[in-house]
Amino acid sequence: MDIWWTLHLKRDPASVPLARRILLGAMATAGVDPQIAHDLGVALSEACANAVEHGAGGRPDEGYQVTASISGDLLRIEVTDSGPGLPTPAPAHPVRRPAPAPAPPARPAAHRRTRRGRPTVPGPLLTAHRPRRDGRPYDTHVLPAPLPAAAPLPTLRPVDLDTLPELTAESGRGLFLIHALTDHVQLRNHPLRGAIVSFDKILKWQDDALLRAVS
Repeated sequence: MDIWWTLHLKRDPASVPLARRILLGAMATAGVDPQIAHDLGVALSEACANAVEHGAGGRPDEGYQVTASISGDLLRIEVTDSGPGLPTPAPAHPVRRPAPAPAPPARPAAHRRTRRGRPTVPGPLLTAHRPRRDGRPYDTHVLPAPLPAAAPLPTLRPVDLDTLPELTAESGRGLFLIHALTDHVQLRNHPLRGAIVSFDKILKWQDDALLRAVS
């Protein structure tokens, strides 16, 4: 048996404890372990508080929405506000390598002398462009090794809570608590509204859980 419910709430601080009480009541009725229900209540309170604080934008204020669903042993909660949404990542810029330093001038080749003491043409000049019988020139030097490819800059990604926010930042503590109390967290932008904070939790049940009895 799967259940789900949706709440449409005003951006008012009083809506935060209301959403938490509704969730805790549903968890108690279904027979969810009290500690799991408590953790989910704290996580939902933080998500709702963020929606109340940051959910205002240039568009009309439509409040925010809380959706919870239980499928088997998995609970998923989504909190969607009507604010400006999460900041989009900036495009990455390619790395510009500095120009290599000019090579020192080559020393002139030493002339060989014959037994009679007259200079002759240096050996490299005799073979540098002398074609082989198959039409290909002789290889008289070794090319320097190519420079290693420039390491690409790390691209900026949308907000991902797998990278924990700074604990000393006031705005990051709520997201840190959500991440710490749940199993998986995802942040994304709604195509028509604002930001969506969703998190999953594997449920534990009491021995006399009603939802497990009717499933």
